[in-house]
Amino acid sequence: MIPFNKATVTELEAACVADALQTGRLSGDGKYTAKVYEQLKQRFDFNNVLLTTSGTTALEMAALLTDLEPEDEVIVPSFTFSSTVNAFLLRRARPVFCDIHPDTYNMDESLIEGLITEKTRAIYCVDYAGIPCDMDRINRIADEHGLFVIEDAAQSIGSTYKGKYTGKLAEFTCFSFHETKNYAMGEGGAIVFEDGKYLDRAEIIREKGTNRRQVLKGWVDKYTWYDIGSSFLPSDVLAALLYAQLERYDEIMARRVAIWNRYHEGLKALESDGKLQRAFVPDYVEHNGHMYNIKLPTDRIRTGLVEYLKQQGIMAYICYVPLHSSPMGLKLGYRPEDCPVTEDCGARVLRMPLYYDMTDADVDRVLEETDRYLRSAL
Repeated sequence: MIPFNKATVTELEAACVADALQTGRLSGDGKYTAKVYEQLKQRFDFNNVLLTTSGTTALEMAALLTDLEPEDEVIVPSFTFSSTVNAFLLRRARPVFCDIHPDTYNMDESLIEGLITEKTRAIYCVDYAGIPCDMDRINRIADEHGLFVIEDAAQSIGSTYKGKYTGKLAEFTCFSFHETKNYAMGEGGAIVFEDGKYLDRAEIIREKGTNRRQVLKGWVDKYTWYDIGSSFLPSDVLAALLYAQLERYDEIMARRVAIWNRYHEGLKALESDGKLQRAFVPDYVEHNGHMYNIKLPTDRIRTGLVEYLKQQGIMAYICYVPLHSSPMGLKLGYRPEDCPVTEDCGARVLRMPLYYDMTDADVDRVLEETDRYLRSAL
């Protein structure tokens, strides 16, 4: 069996988690949370970062920090996970779905200005497959119209755009450290903001609306209720797991990129023969090997390939059912034809298995079976 995803866990992760358990400090903001912040500062120069219980709650914190209100509009791609939109729907803001590029599957920034109204407050852009969006153009549009930019970088930690790491590209950046991501803490995430003016309020929102974090810093001797908020901080035990993963950052990155490259080279002939479209990376991006995706000629061919690979013990999955044409999207008044490129990609894009412990032989087997099916089906 070749699974779709498998977290990499070594003796280092086990040792760090065991150490965290023995400290007697199992709640958030302990020793290992501080060590993770130190790692993120040294590697990415993140000055203002807070760990969260998930990438989802990082996105929710961004909605709170930008004071989104009922009936505010947020421009967002439909080709993403529900968390991106739920984050501001919980504030009763309204999604305005933007179509995507047919190659990167990222938001088509050329369409954004046509979607802006007097109610628009923010742009939630998504780095699909670890490929950053065209952030220069998105930020320029946002600046011209006085909008917030929230980068959903759940898949793109370690990727760069024109030499700059994600986390340094937008006013707010939200990462995920879910089990399926390159660096995992089981369930977890982080919010990063370039402007330190947000830090104090973010710490309060993250601590159920209280200034408890100031007590931990020794600034005050008691804490009280200051703002709305929730329990957004993860256990230090989970931070210990993430610390170990980040200690292995270079080896994990190198292996994932090597697997990505093996797929890319191995699928070249099939693309030349018109059997599929390979993953695309703009020349101004250095990606993190998070995902390898292909686009098949039809939905029927994709379904057939998924079933065939499953029969061979290989798990491959579709990416997203477009949000605008999902049951919730239809309930909100959207129609499939509102985002035609998204609708087409949603029917034809397929994610291949990719994880650190995947061997070259595993990748070659996926390539061989994919080639066998597509050459017989097309």
